[in-house]
Amino acid sequence: MVSKSPNSKPYICEYCGTGYTREKTLAVHMCEKKRRALQKKEKRVQMGFYAFNRFYRLSAGAKKDKTYEDFCKSPYYNAFVKFGSFITNVRPLYPEKYVDYVVTSGVKLDHWCREAMYEKYALELILNENVETALERSIMTMTEWADDNDSVWNHYFHYVSLNRAVWHIKDGKVSPWLIMNCASGKEMLNKFTDEHLDMIYYVMNPQHWGKRFSRQIADVELVKQVARESNL
Repeated sequence: MVSKSPNSKPYICEYCGTGYTREKTLAVHMCEKKRRALQKKEKRVQMGFYAFNRFYRLSAGAKKDKTYEDFCKSPYYNAFVKFGSFITNVRPLYPEKYVDYVVTSGVKLDHWCREAMYEKYALELILNENVETALERSIMTMTEWADDNDSVWNHYFHYVSLNRAVWHIKDGKVSPWLIMNCASGKEMLNKFTDEHLDMIYYVMNPQHWGKRFSRQIADVELVKQVARESNL
């Protein structure tokens, strides 16, 4: 919407109030308020807006959500959008749960994008989640890898790059439940360098998983059955 005034600069920006003599100049004008308004549908901005509202709900006790206009006016807009970009790029396990995790952590907003914080969150999930969830997410990740590499998902452990596998393990995308209970998963582990193993040790901790597998024999058998049927 273009506002006109009777002065020498009839074309007024509806966001910041700056006047221009030519409509074309107004059309290419980009103030901070206009930029934020136009970014509304971007995924990173939407995720930042979601986190902004969760913050006010969980930390400030807000009874209703803030509007997007409230978000745009916030001095924390850029920090929340940066966090939204982090969520969009990293694709954490259960993004909404991660948002609530950081909001209630007591950690400063500027630190929400730190890798160490996400690794702590992911590790808690990986070590405690049920076997069905772990299997489902692992197979989904392996299928996405196959689609991206013109392959088939049950070839993942044979052909995935070791660096990519390390990243998937650290991120919880491929679970120790599957890796440690199928032949091709164990073969992949044997290919890892000492450096690789150091990077994933806290996830693949043999002591933790040895105890868990011994307590959950039926779940181990389920994984082995899936692996046999899938030629893993």
